Amino acid sequence: MEIPNDTKERIAELQKLEQNLQAFSSQRQRFQTQLFEVENAKNELGKLKDTEKAYKMVGNIMILSEKNELSKDMDSKQEIFSLRIKNIEKQEEKIKEKMNNLQEDIMKKLNKKEEK
Repeated sequence: MEIPNDTKERIAELQKLEQNLQAFSSQRQRFQTQLFEVENAKNELGKLKDTEKAYKMVGNIMILSEKNELSKDMDSKQEIFSLRIKNIEKQEEKIKEKMNNLQEDIMKKLNKKEEK
């Protein structure tokens, strides 16, 4: 059975969407890992009751910082990572929807081709 060119193009588009979805999924997992690390660091910082200072990592160096400033910095990072995760999830949903529509379209065209 010969597959029409427009159907081949749709299949190629579906494959590209699949690759995009995998890339977004990988990116989302990285941000979720970073969010988890920030949340754990915030919990540990919260346990430090008797100090006004704490160390933060900057690259491979630990720098003494004000506990309040460090907490604000972590809150900001937590918010940024959460927003990025939500945005990626929205993009993933759009891609999934587009993939489903494309799959249905391809299957209809292939079924029509078989009927002829």
